[in-house]
This record gives sequence, structure tokens and C-alpha cells, in this order.
Amino acid sequence: MVKLTKIYTRGGDAGETSLGGGARVKKHDLRVEAYGTVDETNACVGLVRLHTSGTEDQILNRIQDDLFDLGADLCTPGEDFSDTSLALRITQPQIDRLEAEIDEMNADLADLTSFILPGGTAAAANLHLARTVARRSERLITALSEAEPDGVNPLAVKFMNRLSDHFFVLGRVLNNGGKDDVLWRPGANR
Repeated sequence: MVKLTKIYTRGGDAGETSLGGGARVKKHDLRVEAYGTVDETNACVGLVRLHTSGTEDQILNRIQDDLFDLGADLCTPGEDFSDTSLALRITQPQIDRLEAEIDEMNADLADLTSFILPGGTAAAANLHLARTVARRSERLITALSEAEPDGVNPLAVKFMNRLSDHFFVLGRVLNNGGKDDVLWRPGANR
């Protein structure tokens, strides 16, 4: 259980922060950028949840927990990602759940005939923002994985890749089952 008794520590006043294992790094370190952008994704999901209820809100609540798990995973470099007793790690069942939800939601949606522009309902528009931030997070995680090949859980990349797909499909659901999707009209303004 997390217990925060003091919010500021002054430990970061010189431009450094602590990772999960206690190592100190610069606040602009690629690892900090990666889990910081995961946190930004989570904040975007919070905005979406201002416009959701019921099942969709429960799904997004669970995803917010998973994003905190991912942040903890990225904050703790490691080499053995199979032993989740050593550190909190993203696991295959979390990815499997995203895939199952994508398949279930997508089964009820009409096929797309064009790309979708961010918009429609407030929930969907905010979810498109979350999706783009998730994609940026994914790019940072893959860069970190390349820089530290043994220091990043390979399931972290997989999770973020699937999550942005999930956001796309859920955005269509939140756009009244795709009826309020805003479709791209190529060359319409020439």
C-alpha cells in the first residue's frame, strides 16, 4: 500500500529524481520522459471520464490503474521481467484483456470507409487526445527499449501499442457506435 505523508521532499530541486530502485537520474532522462508521458496519458483518460458512465467508465477506470502499473514498471529498470514479486510489471493478462475488449467492441461497429478525424462527442474527442499521447508514450518507450535493451519490460511496448488501438475503438463506441465519427474527406478543401 502506498502511503504519502509528505508531498515535497526537495530531492528534485537540483534537476534529478529517483527511480524505483533508488538510482538518481536527471529529470529529462529518457526513462523519466517515458513514464512521465504514460502519466500524461492517464491524465487524458481522466478528462475522458468526465463524459463517461457505466461500462465504458469502468473500463477506463481499470485502464487508469493499468497505466499506473506501467509507470511503476518503467520506473524500475530490470532484467528479469517474469518475476513480478520483485517489482510491479505489466503482464500478458493485462494485454489479453485489452485485446478481448477491442474485439468485443469492434464486432458491433460498422466497417470504416475513411480515416476518422478526432471529434464527435466530447468523450470521443478527449479519447482521441489520449490515443495520440499514448502513441507518443509508445515512441518514448521504444526509444528507451532501444537505448537500454535489457532494461525495459517487452510487454510495456506491447501494452501501449494495444492501448492506443483500444482508445481508437472505444472512441468509435463513444461516438454513438460510430454514427458520430467525423470522417476525413481527402482533398475536400482544394
